[in-house]
Formats: sequence, C-alpha cells, structure tokens
Amino acid sequence: MTEHKNIPLPDGNEPEKNEGSTESSLFERASGAFGFDPFKPTPIKTKLPEREMKRAKVRAKNRGKDDAKEIAAEGAPQSAPRSDHAEKIEAEVCAPAENLPVPAPTTMPAVVPAAELTVDQDVGSVALSGKKFPVDREFLREQGMIVPEGAVTALMEEFRIVKRQILKATLERGTGKSRRILICSPHPNEGKTFCATNLAIAMAAERDGEVLLIDADFAKPSVLSTLGLPKGPGFMDCLADASVQPEDLVIGTDIPGLWVLPTGNQTTNDSEYLASERTGDVLDRLTNGAPNRIIIFDTPPALSASPAAELARHVGQALLVARADKTGQSALEDACQLLSACPDIKLLLNAAHFSPSGRKFGSYYGYGE
Repeated sequence: MTEHKNIPLPDGNEPEKNEGSTESSLFERASGAFGFDPFKPTPIKTKLPEREMKRAKVRAKNRGKDDAKEIAAEGAPQSAPRSDHAEKIEAEVCAPAENLPVPAPTTMPAVVPAAELTVDQDVGSVALSGKKFPVDREFLREQGMIVPEGAVTALMEEFRIVKRQILKATLERGTGKSRRILICSPHPNEGKTFCATNLAIAMAAERDGEVLLIDADFAKPSVLSTLGLPKGPGFMDCLADASVQPEDLVIGTDIPGLWVLPTGNQTTNDSEYLASERTGDVLDRLTNGAPNRIIIFDTPPALSASPAAELARHVGQALLVARADKTGQSALEDACQLLSACPDIKLLLNAAHFSPSGRKFGSYYGYGE
C-alpha cells in the first residue's frame, strides 16, 4: 500500500516541512497545495454569556428564617442579584410550621354497609279528631249487621276470618298503600256496603288500631245512612279544593277506633277528580306516619261506574264481593280486569246459605242467627 507521504503533489513539488518536524501531514500538504487558508472560521471576539440554569430551591421545614434564607441563597445562581422582595417571599414560604395557621381537622363519615343502611323519614301522622256521633245500634241489628259490644255471632266470626287475612297481608308488606282496602262488587245490590261496614266494625275492635271508612260511592252514598250518622262535607270536597284537609272532614263515632269520611257534595266530575294527583296526596296524608290506621273504601260497582277502577291505583288490597245467587263468572272476570291496577284482589262470597263441607259457626259455638 502506498503511503500518503509518497503521493506526488499536482505541481510535482515536494511538500514543505514544518520546523521541528521531519515531515508534514496530508492535510497540511493539501492546504499548502490548494490554498485552504482563506477558509478559516471567523474568530470570536468575546466569550458568549453562559445561560442561566434553573435550580430548585431547598425548603426548610421547622427551621428559622435565617437558616431558610441561607439555604435559598446557596441554591440561587450567583450571577442573578437577589432583591428584598424575593427574600421576603422566600421567608414567608419557608416560615416555621408552628407559625402557620393549622386548618381544622376534617372528620370523615363512617362507612356503613348497605345492608345496615336505613332511611328514617319523619313524615308525622295526621290525628283524626272530628266530632263524634252515636251509631244507631238498633238499626244495625235490624239490618242483620255486626252490633258493637253485642253478642258474638256467626257473622262476626266470619268477618274476623276475613280481617285476619287482610291484616296478615298488611303486616307482611308494611306499606301505607297496603293499609288501604277497596271494597267493590261487579253489579249493584251484591252486598258491597254491607261487607265494607261490617269489616270496618270488625277491624275497629282491634286493641291497637283505628279504622277510617271512606264512602267513595259518589252517586249513591249509603254509609252514613247505614250507621245513622248526619250528612256533611267529605271526600269529594277535599279533592276539589286543595286548601281543605281531609282530617278536618272526618266524622267520629262512639265505636272506639271507628271514623267515617262521607262522600261530600256530589259532582259530575268525580272520576276526573279521582284521576288527579290530589287523590294520591290526600291518601298519603291519611296513611303516612300512621302504621296502625286502616282505610276502607266503599266504592260504586266496578261494572257500573269508573271510581272503583280509579281508586284501584291507590290501594294495596281489593275485596271483590260476589253474591252467591246472583253474580256470574264473566262479571267477576270483567271486574277483576278493571281492578287490575291493584296488586292483590281477593274474592268474598256473600249471601251463601249452603256449605259443601257442612261448616257452620253456629253449630259449634251455639251462636244465634
């Protein structure tokens, strides 16, 4: 391989040798041959200023102001002068912890499992305190109904069985809606008012409860005449006027625990009033906060008028009365369809004189008919 020192130059001259050296490098000989000297870099007259570097300030905790200033001064670049304003800020930031205001401790609420979480609503209860009137007990006896404080009859025992089934369902559900019971029949003259009144009297005999019997048969009210009570404003007046409270229209009786709310003044828009939101507000006011209060509605026949179907949306139980010698199966099916908004519909057979099993209360207890 040919060494670079033996390569001849273009002009045939030998490369010049530098003093103190025996030979020159290839770049030196090329510079002398081709004249690279004019392409030297422009000399820099002064040194460029160094870029100021950012340095983190060391914050001292629980130390005095003087120590904090010294530490901050050591961390700052020497080329940047420090001002009194900057020193004041650093002194405040690095002040001892004991001089800083301590925020009040925040107490975190305890986490309660979902299974143990209960919501208590203080809705209160509306007391029933209307003027009390005596019930015509002799008229009740003439109609063949239960007479309070009278002898125990087969009719009373039968309604005791009925009320136990209703109270059992009420206790299992435990809601205000389940304590509202609708009494209805498919057609007129099948015994709905008879059953509603007797059931109310039987339930009023409970030691720790009260019953409110509402006459919701706006076209042909009969509860007041059955009990021998005077007429007055009632349920419809409360629905028509939002300023009227239902508890102010309730009539008391001399039967312990039995209260009555009349139908009130008749109107041609009874179904429209029942379909309004006011109905739910009134019934909630009567049941919320009163777990021992049962509300019984005596409504018009389901296949003859619409109020029964409207009230079915606001009750938890419905008792459909069927007369043994009159009500047909198709009528019962149609009535159940109209009352389908109620989640629990029970059938009550009325005026039955034949029992396939031969069961008769009077045959055991000796009760008179």
